[in-house]
Amino acid sequence: MTKKKGLSQEDQRVWENYTNNPSGIYDKENNISNINQRKERFRFDLHGYTLENANHKIKEVIKYCVENRYKELLIITGKGNHSTSEKDAYVSKQLGKLKHSVPEFIRSDEELSKVIISINIAKKIDGGDGALIIKLKNL
Repeated sequence: MTKKKGLSQEDQRVWENYTNNPSGIYDKENNISNINQRKERFRFDLHGYTLENANHKIKEVIKYCVENRYKELLIITGKGNHSTSEKDAYVSKQLGKLKHSVPEFIRSDEELSKVIISINIAKKIDGGDGALIIKLKNL
């Protein structure tokens, strides 16, 4: 492509007017339809959280995802292989693990259960038994 030599005064005027007020340029950042689109997935890892802290954090994360219009939430809970709940006679071996207790907490919390469609074990590629997929309602 060769540069045009000798720009006419009319072309120069049109170009200067356009660069001063570029009304014909499409701005995708300001497109209203993008604001209403839902994001696909938010991911959060609960490794290292105590049961109480995990329940508090999961409530916070779900609220965040609803406000920011995510379709689903991938929660990494871990499989519980390194859990020390087996050493405590007063703690259930199954319910002490985040992978079991987090879904139960969500289902029992009235505020959270209103925004949840489903809670399922993730596909193997997403973490399998050590992760949960939480589908969120479109509010």
